[in-house]
Formats: sequence, C-alpha cells, structure tokens
Amino acid sequence: MYLNVLDVPGWNQDRNAVLTEFAHRIKNSDNFLLPMATIWETGNHIADLKTGGRRREYATKLCRDVQKALDGETPYTPTHFPERSEFALWLQKFPEYAMRNKSEIKTREGISLSDLSIIMEWERMCELSQAQRVLIWSLDSDLSGYDRAAVI
Repeated sequence: MYLNVLDVPGWNQDRNAVLTEFAHRIKNSDNFLLPMATIWETGNHIADLKTGGRRREYATKLCRDVQKALDGETPYTPTHFPERSEFALWLQKFPEYAMRNKSEIKTREGISLSDLSIIMEWERMCELSQAQRVLIWSLDSDLSGYDRAAVI
C-alpha cells in the first residue's frame, strides 16, 4: 500500500485503487499506523531503483513523509519502536513463524521477521483497541487476513 501512496516506480501498479480506498478510509475516520517494517522495506525498494537520481528523489520523499508522520501531520502515525525486551520476544517467536508456511498457497515461504513485526503490532493494537476493528490493510493477501472485529 505505502509504495503506491508514495508512487514508487515499479511498485505503484495499484496506485489508483489504493488512493481511492485510502480516501474512503480517511473519510470514515479510520486510524492508520505505519509499521516500521513497512518503512524499512519501502526504503529497500527505493534503494533498488535504477538511477541514483531516482533513488534520491524517492528516498527524500519517504523521509519527508515519515517525518510528517512522526510530527503527526499525516493521516497515519508510525508504530511504536519496540523496546529491547519486546524485540527479544519477537526474536524468540521468529523461528516458529519462519517454519510455518506463509499461506496455503505459499508453502515454500515462511513468515518473515518484517511480517512478524507487523503481526505483533496488530496483536498489540487488538489488545489496546478492544472496541474498534483492527486490521492490517495490505495488498499482501497473507497479511490482509489479519482482521479482528470490534469486541463489544
């Protein structure tokens, strides 16, 4: 999703649909968290652009956008930075997640540490936001399945 929002070349094929849904969700007063893993992976894709000028252009765009999020100026906010002890728990869980099939279709791929960090944040938000629906809004079908209805 975020690559489409930033319009990163080669990763923006769903831009129109993403921006339409994004606008709809903003209108519905949805809250958006920008996972640290998404920021890192977006940076990795930007670093793979073909020319240094394009890499700089989109790296600058990413940095400005994330800084705005840190400053509370955009419709999303970055997820919290895990403390050392929390990250250590994620690391303890990672071998089991890496062993699992990512999905019924992706049987030769496990759950990455980046995806695990997003799942852990989703679980944390489910605990903190019992009265709200919590979902991972992603084009990745494996992550988009994380959707918990409000608990009333």
